[in-house]
Amino acid sequence: MEPRTVAVREGMFQAEVREYGAPSAEPLLFLHGSSGLLLDPYLELLGERFRVVAPQHPGWGASTGLEHIDDPIDMALYYYDFLDALRIDAAHVVGHSLGGMFAAEIAALDPHRVRRLVLSNAVGLWRDDAPVLDFFSCGMEELQRAVWAEPESDLVRSRAPDPEDKEALAGLMFDRMQSLAAAAKFLWPIPDRGLKKRLHRIAAPSLIVWGERDGLVPPVYADEFGARLRNARVEVLRGCAHMPMIERPEEWVRVVVEFLARKT
Repeated sequence: MEPRTVAVREGMFQAEVREYGAPSAEPLLFLHGSSGLLLDPYLELLGERFRVVAPQHPGWGASTGLEHIDDPIDMALYYYDFLDALRIDAAHVVGHSLGGMFAAEIAALDPHRVRRLVLSNAVGLWRDDAPVLDFFSCGMEELQRAVWAEPESDLVRSRAPDPEDKEALAGLMFDRMQSLAAAAKFLWPIPDRGLKKRLHRIAAPSLIVWGERDGLVPPVYADEFGARLRNARVEVLRGCAHMPMIERPEEWVRVVVEFLARKT
C-alpha cells in the first residue's frame, strides 16, 4: 500500500498516510510508536476487518508540522483535525508505545471521537519503582534487549540492514535521529505529561495489551492503566516484549479484533 498525503488544518500539516482494508469498513486509527510507522503484516491483518488509517505523526517520516505542536494535548487536537480531513466522525483508536499516549489523550479530551480504545505497551505514566527505560541515552544493544523478547532471533536479524549497504545504514541512522528528536518533545526527560490526571475522562471501552517481557515499558504499567481506566480489560501476551504486534502478529491482531468487534 503506497502512502498518500493528507492536508490538515488548511495545509499547516501534511500527513503521510497509509490505508488498509475496505473504505466502507469501520474506521480504525492506528498510532505508531517513537520508531515511526513499522510496515509489518499486522496492519494488513487489521485491514481484513477494518478500514485502517495509519498516519505518520507530524515530525516522523514525510509528515510535517511538528513545530506547531508543543505537547500531547496539541497532538490530540491535531488528530481531531486529521479525522475531520478524512471525514471520520469517530473511530476505533489503537496506539502503540508513544502512540498509546496520544491515543489516550484523544479519548480523554473528546470521548465522542473514540469508539473503542486499544493501548499496546503504552507510555504516558510513571512509577518510581518501575521506571521506563531511558532509550535516549541507552546503547543499541541494551535497547534491543528491552524491545525484543529474543533479540538474536531470525525475525529481529531479518529487520537489520545489510552491514555492507552503506546507503541503507545511513538511511536507518537518519530515520533514528529524526524519530528521537521528535519523540523527545513528548518523552524526555521522562514520559509523564500529566496523562494520569485525564484518564478518568475516557469513556470508551478499553483494551490494554502488553508483551510480558517488555523491558522498555515494564508490564506493571498494563495493570496501572487498567486500574486507572473505568472500563478496561488487560491482556498480557507471552513470548513477546515491546513489539507484540511484530513478534506475535496473529495473536496480537486476534486479541485486538475480538475486542473491537464486541457489541457490548
